[in-house]
Amino acid sequence: MAVAALTDEHQLYVDKHVAYIQSLDTKKDSLDYWLTEHLRLSGVYWGLTALCLMKHPDGLPRDATIAYVKSCQHVSGGFGANPGHDAHILYTVSAIQILAIEDALDTIDRDRVASWIAGLQQESGVFTGDEWGETDTRFLYGAMNALSLLGRLDAIDVDKAIDYVLRCQNHDGGFGMAPGAESHAGQIFTCVGALAIAGRLGDIDADLLADWLCERQLPNGGLNGRPEKLEDVCYSWWVQSSLAMLQRLHWIDGEKLAKFILRCQDEEGGGIADRPGDMVDVFHTLFGVAGLSLLGYEGLEEVDPVYCMPRKVIKKIVGK
Repeated sequence: MAVAALTDEHQLYVDKHVAYIQSLDTKKDSLDYWLTEHLRLSGVYWGLTALCLMKHPDGLPRDATIAYVKSCQHVSGGFGANPGHDAHILYTVSAIQILAIEDALDTIDRDRVASWIAGLQQESGVFTGDEWGETDTRFLYGAMNALSLLGRLDAIDVDKAIDYVLRCQNHDGGFGMAPGAESHAGQIFTCVGALAIAGRLGDIDADLLADWLCERQLPNGGLNGRPEKLEDVCYSWWVQSSLAMLQRLHWIDGEKLAKFILRCQDEEGGGIADRPGDMVDVFHTLFGVAGLSLLGYEGLEEVDPVYCMPRKVIKKIVGK
């Protein structure tokens, strides 16, 4: 399914978005900059990936980006959100993804990182996010994402992890953050992504799950994360990527979704918001652009639905 660059009224303002992303690290005198310090490393991943998908891979300085990522590594082997922050699986995934995009995975000790991630797996198969013990299917997917990019999936018990994922599936076909938890599009992405990495997508009823996912599209074209909730640009990724992995992306109206995403742009300052008229941020900018890439929007790099990285990077590292 390919969506062309629609009309002048509905176009992606690539130059504006590139400039917006490049400006983010220049706002250190703003309160917002410091209020988001705990997201900084993931913010670099969101911005870099969006730039790559918009065919501006050199939009951030490579050497400085790699040096920053490495400065966030904890003595344990994991990475924190910023230098001096505790290691967490979410920021470790972002670090590995950035280094993979920059072709710099060989600048770190892969075995040390893999050992730290493996130490987070619990007897049930799930993973904690850090040493403090919270568990979530996001952390399980993150572990499998990072380890597969490092070529170290053998460091964990993949079968146990997948058994846990399958216990998180509900009667409606969706998945929650833990067994018995409510189905949610974000958690569905993590579970389907883990199954895809393990080569176990055949273990689920794809039609049942895809039916739940395609019902997330609202009359305005946007997607929500669960029934009776508002649309949000980020679900242009979480819902679509899962449908893409299930080979059922055509079950939603791509043109209506593309128009919704494009209405969420700041046409003057750049960036994409969660919905039209709201403040933009780099998180929604990435997932808006990635959502358009999944739709085959003209002029964008192809995104990999499992990793949310340029497909050509994944082909080079993972080979598929």
